[in-house]
Amino acid sequence: MTTINPSAAQDVYRDAGENIQFTTYLIDREDIAKDRDALAEFVDRLAAIERSMAIRYPDAQLKVAFGLGATAWRLLFPTASQPKELVDFTPINGPRYTAPATAGDLFMHVRAKEMAVVFEVMDQAREFLRDWTTVVDETHGFRYFEGRAIIGFIDGTENPAGADAAEYALIGDEDPEFANGSYAFAQKYTHNMDAWNALHTEDQEKAIGRHKFSDRELDDDDKLTNAHNLASQDNTDGIEHKIVRMNVPYAKPGEGIAGTYFIGYARHFTVTQRMLENMFTQSDRLLDFSTPITGNAFFIPSRPLLERIAEGDLFPVE
Repeated sequence: MTTINPSAAQDVYRDAGENIQFTTYLIDREDIAKDRDALAEFVDRLAAIERSMAIRYPDAQLKVAFGLGATAWRLLFPTASQPKELVDFTPINGPRYTAPATAGDLFMHVRAKEMAVVFEVMDQAREFLRDWTTVVDETHGFRYFEGRAIIGFIDGTENPAGADAAEYALIGDEDPEFANGSYAFAQKYTHNMDAWNALHTEDQEKAIGRHKFSDRELDDDDKLTNAHNLASQDNTDGIEHKIVRMNVPYAKPGEGIAGTYFIGYARHFTVTQRMLENMFTQSDRLLDFSTPITGNAFFIPSRPLLERIAEGDLFPVE
């Protein structure tokens, strides 16, 4: 019987961090055999980079998650089994808004208290990725005041806390070969902040379903029927299913750009999928001010599985 072991997992259910970088890559596909060798070297070196940074900057609280999309998994490991819920994300079309699906083979989520540490990790990673991948999105995020989302509301209130988080974020006995891995969903939004800020605070609160200052949840009668904290729930079979979600602010103030990078880690991608379907089919009120511009699903391997990838165990026998 497989037991969930957080120490065997990558950093998928811990805090969002203070300085954050999300990077999505496409594999160039010019020579798949060489791509496999390059991946094995990168995964091996990534573990070494993390260990070195933990020694050099122990107070930086570095956290790293690296994952692969379904297409990349099939390309790199055609004869290996695949995580049960790893799928190519497809668009979700609601009556008013669409969650797009965008290209992405590899994914990194790096965060630390010091931006210099994030830079150092990503700069070293680039040395092992630049010859066989292309960056299709790089987003730098930050911790906003009091851990609030950029729209001004406290983020993560409904997240499972402490030791409970691992049970919602890490794969268990249902897929033992991939235990302690996780399913990540990454979705980048831009916000119409002028329109959002033009709302009275009470109307913002009805849209989110919580008080802005105290973070206390509104009574259901005081919320809009498509309030964000109602529309984004998955209550299949009368049970509230959870994931570990983080809404990371990013911005280019000089260009008037402000947005949220959503990252959700889940034991079951089907839970994340249902949450998204609910949001877009119910026309979540927040979508009136928020436009999704990316959408990717990834599998985040456990640390022991990364070691197997580094050793070439999952590659086809030539």
